[in-house]
Amino acid sequence: MERIRDSLEGRQIAIYFGAAAIALGVALFVPGATMLEAAVNPALAFMLYVTFLQVPLVDLGQALKQTRFMAVLLLSNFVLMPALVFALAGLLPDEPMLRLGVMLVLLAPCIDYVVTFAHLGRADARALLASTPVLLLVQMLLLPLYLKSAFGRDVALYIDAGPFLDAFLWLIAAPLVLAGLTQFLAARRRGWRRAQQVLGLAPVPATALVLFIVIAAVAPQLGSAMGAVLLVLPVYLAYAIIAPMCGWWLARRARLDVPASRAVAFSSATRNSLVILPLALSIPGAIPVLPAVIVTQTLVELLAELVYVRLAARWGASANECADRSLADD
Repeated sequence: MERIRDSLEGRQIAIYFGAAAIALGVALFVPGATMLEAAVNPALAFMLYVTFLQVPLVDLGQALKQTRFMAVLLLSNFVLMPALVFALAGLLPDEPMLRLGVMLVLLAPCIDYVVTFAHLGRADARALLASTPVLLLVQMLLLPLYLKSAFGRDVALYIDAGPFLDAFLWLIAAPLVLAGLTQFLAARRRGWRRAQQVLGLAPVPATALVLFIVIAAVAPQLGSAMGAVLLVLPVYLAYAIIAPMCGWWLARRARLDVPASRAVAFSSATRNSLVILPLALSIPGAIPVLPAVIVTQTLVELLAELVYVRLAARWGASANECADRSLADD
């Protein structure tokens, strides 16, 4: 089991791009691919369930005692990154739906495949994994406030509280409770323990399945939104370059060790596009601009992760002694 899981994690980038390529083929050559949109939420719920299942939920309290790491992670994702997003959004035309899509996707930190990419980049993936329920809860609480500050009272025209509450219930609370119940039963019964071990193989295939469904369902709609895609590309590229450096800088100034600093950098750079998509689809008039804007960010991000995985490990290793010496001099 361990070898299979390590093999999946080691090949996950190729698996994700393979899923994306197959999905594009389906979108181009299979009529009615947009019908897969109905499968997005169930697939997301399963992906989050198997992701949460990797976190020893009974140990979350202990993990949350890493107060400095948690404080830096929250500060980067919910203060520093929003400031960057608001600055970059100012470069976009004054088109509310376009700006809304960019803000929806860039204001929400990732809570799923960021953990496995962080692991490949020699970050403290365990601490990051333990923080995922907190990151997801905080972003769902703060995202409406960020959007209100950006759009004022007009945000009510786009955002209905109902879908947000439904998403929180079915995409966050339900998978989290099921993961906790599975762990509870696995600690007491051999059959459930075996089931948990098998499900430990599922995060990478589940994420690939979500990517396949999302891209196959949304790609047929991209053509009519190509103008929007070209407008947001420079913003996404700028974010992909600036965000990890900001996260790394903040973590090192806070005297986190190198693996924890890498984790903050990965979290700052990786966004929650797959979970945000169902929320965006619930917005009146969202199609085709919002799905196109969000899926474009996912594709840009997957390419950026290839760079992060290689650069973060090398950058951190080479910067380790110098950074530690600089912090000591302070």
